[in-house]
Formats: sequence, structure tokens, C-alpha cells
Amino acid sequence: MDYGMIGKIEKAKRYAEERDRINFEEFVVTFDGENNPHTVRFNGGKWQCDCDFFQSRGVCSHTMALERILEQMIPETETA
Repeated sequence: MDYGMIGKIEKAKRYAEERDRINFEEFVVTFDGENNPHTVRFNGGKWQCDCDFFQSRGVCSHTMALERILEQMIPETETA
């Protein structure tokens, strides 16, 4: 039995529950929208999405969905 791995698994479970330990700095995701895939970026506390709605409004369903998914894991954000 690999006791070192068991310890790491337990630590990972604890980290997963302690979400305040994780601070997102930046990331890029592809969001499969209803019409097309869209690239969504988070960098420096700001969202960016390549969809037309975001370009005109600075917010869109893609960024709002990710804010919900990552609730309390990212700082209060402002749009680009």
C-alpha cells in the first residue's frame, strides 16, 4: 500500500473543500455555445469573451455562467 499517495489524496480532498486557498490569476476556456464555440479569458480580474454580445455589453452568458461555476473562487470582477 502506498501510504504517501494516501496522504496526498487526503490532502487533495481537504484542499478541494478549502476553496479560499485557490486564487485564479488567469485562465482561458472554450465555451461551447448554442451557435458556436467561444473563447473566454480571465486575466487580471477581468473577463473577456469573443462573442458579439460581450463585445457590445462587456458581459455575456458565457462569462456569467463561469462566474456562477467559480463562485467564491475568483475575486469580485470587472468587465474588460
